[in-house]
Amino acid sequence: MAANNGATATNSNRNNRPRVPLAQRRRARRLILQAMYQWLMAESDPVEIAKQFREETQGKVDWKYFEEVFISIPESAPQLDKFLNPLLDRDPSAIDPVEKALLYLGAYELAHRIDVPYRVVINECVELAKVFGATDSHKYINGVLDKLAASLRSAERRHSNSI
Repeated sequence: MAANNGATATNSNRNNRPRVPLAQRRRARRLILQAMYQWLMAESDPVEIAKQFREETQGKVDWKYFEEVFISIPESAPQLDKFLNPLLDRDPSAIDPVEKALLYLGAYELAHRIDVPYRVVINECVELAKVFGATDSHKYINGVLDKLAASLRSAERRHSNSI
């Protein structure tokens, strides 16, 4: 799926969120994935993980996005599991932690960040799976998130398919 090729992430008119350079949003998503992995593996406090990432990370990052999304995912995990589990072809406990983190990230964005187009959500998660996931995990991430987008973003999908 093609990502938005513009120079900034999100339109400032959607939910009154300011424009953020795409590179900063991508770095935030990459850090969210890494922080989610740490949370899934060590079951550490998300606030402490976020603090650690802020202290250890150099360069420009959309920190507001990182903290909003990363801190919210563990709180939303039961709801995200309800969205995801019916779409999985295996027991949730058998899913690789990188894939689980990406599915949580994608599901959270699809459900709670309507300012981010569904195609961007899927594309960003697929690209992260290509870098951090197992061979062909990007195909699995794409399939599950595409099915989830069909239910959570049906109006947006219909609109984009009619253009």
